[in-house]
Amino acid sequence: MKLLDAIMTSAAALMAVLPMVDAFFRIPCGGPLLRERADPIVNPGAVSNHLHNIVGGNGFDFTMTYAKSIAATCTTCKVVQDKSNYWIPDLYVQARNGSFHNVGNGGATIYYLQRRDTPTEQLYAFPEGFRMLAGDPMRRSLSGAGIEQKGISYACLGGTTGETGTIPNSKCPYGLRIQIVMPSCWDGKNVDSPDHRSHVAYPSDNNNGKCPSTHPKRLVTLFYEFLYDIKTWDSEWVNDKHPFVLSNGDREGLSLHGDFVSGWNPAVLQKAINECNAESGNVEDCPVLKLQENKAMDDCMVPPSIKEQTEGWLPKLPGCNPIQLGPARAIQPPNCGAVTTIGPKQTYSTDVSSKGWTYVGCAFDDLGARTLPYRYAKNDMTVPKCIDHCTSKGYTYAGLEYAEECFCGYAVAPSRLTALKCTMKCAGDKTQYCGGPQKLSIYKKK
Repeated sequence: MKLLDAIMTSAAALMAVLPMVDAFFRIPCGGPLLRERADPIVNPGAVSNHLHNIVGGNGFDFTMTYAKSIAATCTTCKVVQDKSNYWIPDLYVQARNGSFHNVGNGGATIYYLQRRDTPTEQLYAFPEGFRMLAGDPMRRSLSGAGIEQKGISYACLGGTTGETGTIPNSKCPYGLRIQIVMPSCWDGKNVDSPDHRSHVAYPSDNNNGKCPSTHPKRLVTLFYEFLYDIKTWDSEWVNDKHPFVLSNGDREGLSLHGDFVSGWNPAVLQKAINECNAESGNVEDCPVLKLQENKAMDDCMVPPSIKEQTEGWLPKLPGCNPIQLGPARAIQPPNCGAVTTIGPKQTYSTDVSSKGWTYVGCAFDDLGARTLPYRYAKNDMTVPKCIDHCTSKGYTYAGLEYAEECFCGYAVAPSRLTALKCTMKCAGDKTQYCGGPQKLSIYKKK
């Protein structure tokens, strides 16, 4: 079973975790929009303490406004009208030698559950500018845990542990699903609060039951699923103990937390809540919502602005977060020299002005109708090598794809130059970028 298939077919498991589901729709989201130490709710305008796995619209930034959210030009999620952002701490593996590596992420699914205490209770869409968070990043034990802790769970797909409140000590052949229920009771007035929690609350049974009198308006219930391919790391287990750790230094997983910034037009979401009542949960059964192709989801991205390594083997977790075990609450890690500056967004082009060429942009390719017709491949391909080859053949456009393929031609259709994710490193120089899967890094002779 593929990871994305596991996400798409998880409705049955959801029924067991969240009983009494009557109607809902689930929105599949592709791989991360961005993995970065960014959190515009808790740390606006600053570098966050730990790394997050972020999905949703490319309006995401270190400071967020509703205007920024709805101005997103793409989203990693299936529904075009949903420009929201959803994020959680990312998951790493700690190897036997003590080093860390990011765990492969298979995307996310966001459920919109029509939960009511009574059949006639009104469900509200998120108002403009709404944001909230759930969970406690400093928690390392269940001491003093409130009702929100019931909304944190882990599902070992293909394992024997079922649903657990901590990262399970079970090998999961089909992946580990990280799950969060967000608050669904609203005070009806504030779209945020100083602690980003007080304007919302949980109903009496976390995801079911009656809202408190202080928060009388019932919002549609958000339920997050983020899927990780942990089977890849089976060799790193020691003495039947899993090797995984959240990016904030939590090996148990009790500190799991989730953030949400709404990018919905409230009228559109309200219409979907009112009219999309299929028990299947398939977003395709919700005609109110416009869907996009997986190709567009997979292409959406936000380039990182913090210059630090987050992928591959690392001596420490990003931000130097130490592993902090319970039962005492975690403390803020001391300054360790980690990057604290937000820089310009990373670019994925190479300066070849000395050769009389310039970068044009990222283009989609089509195996049946190539963007550039002439192909040349080399297992040590670089941007200059491709340009030199196209120049020698008299072409005025050069494009690089799949790390080691070079294409040449005389023109590029403007409709093809709408791609974003040309982020595959060149086979011959890992500091350069050579397109991606069916995407071309396009250069033009001046």
